[in-house]
Amino acid sequence: MTEKRVRWGLLSTARINERLIPALRETERAELVGVASRSQSKADEYARARNIPRAYGSYEAMLADPDIDAVYISLPNGFHEEWAVKTADAGKHVLCEKPLALTVDEVNSMMQAARRNNVVIQEAAMYRFDPQTAKVQELIDSGAIGQIRTIQSFFGFTLKNAGDVRLDPAIGGGSLWDLGSYQVSFSRLALKANPLEVSAWQTTIEQGVDLTFCGQMRFAVGAVSQFVCSFQSVPHWEMDFIGTTGRINLDIPWKQRGEPSNVRLYQEGTSGTSAFGDNATGLVDTFTFEGGKAYHHQVDAMAASILDGATPVVSVDESRGNIATLVALYTSARENRVVKVADV
Repeated sequence: MTEKRVRWGLLSTARINERLIPALRETERAELVGVASRSQSKADEYARARNIPRAYGSYEAMLADPDIDAVYISLPNGFHEEWAVKTADAGKHVLCEKPLALTVDEVNSMMQAARRNNVVIQEAAMYRFDPQTAKVQELIDSGAIGQIRTIQSFFGFTLKNAGDVRLDPAIGGGSLWDLGSYQVSFSRLALKANPLEVSAWQTTIEQGVDLTFCGQMRFAVGAVSQFVCSFQSVPHWEMDFIGTTGRINLDIPWKQRGEPSNVRLYQEGTSGTSAFGDNATGLVDTFTFEGGKAYHHQVDAMAASILDGATPVVSVDESRGNIATLVALYTSARENRVVKVADV
């Protein structure tokens, strides 16, 4: 007996689709059926080049196809809410690129559409489906580094195309939305909470879009997360979770390609005495993960939610907390003040 599959459509021809297409083809419970563009000729060309069976000359045409069960929305950020709601109202499940939306009200609108139509809406925060992330959670929950007191991270590269949609303020451009959303999400995941308050600074271009963003988040448990994200740096990404008895270091926290990555565990009292006279921390274990499968796990998780009723890995409530934090950070940077996340 053939196992039931989720039949997928791609809503847009965005470059990020190339990350998901192999997963839709290589996982057992997914089938890539079609791609939609605002132009029939562009949709035809895109589908032909990638051997996708159906091409739609409008987004509405794909949403009207009864042979599509779920839709991957890879549009610019400013269009997520509109098309997620339209997709849900068409009775189709939604996997929407991060950030899920640009305001808390937009997230609420998407949640209401999902409930109204009994469909799944999930944010495509691909790192959440990576076994590496599960290992970090396991180490933290086991007490391997004691109580987390500080989280530090950097995520940056040089964005060279002046016409890139990520530089357009009208549709949610900016380094915080594009890169910092990962750092905020991982910090909230590790501490299992929203921050109480945030402070932030940004470097912007004429249009007001942030090229480099620096943020701090204070949590009720006594921890602080500090991060920098940038479109102006050499490619670099790293994250540290620093606790009362140890530290976890990730050399590639948010991996999209096939390179291996490492989770390194350092613990107190394993390397003699530090220069300050206390117990030094030493490397006690390294966990290496082969790359390239986070999107496969993401597709499998969506199938489990759609076909089996499994709880989504990233709930809409969790995404709402992330969006509230990101909005608070932007408010802090613009107004040069500390912002309470609960006030967003």
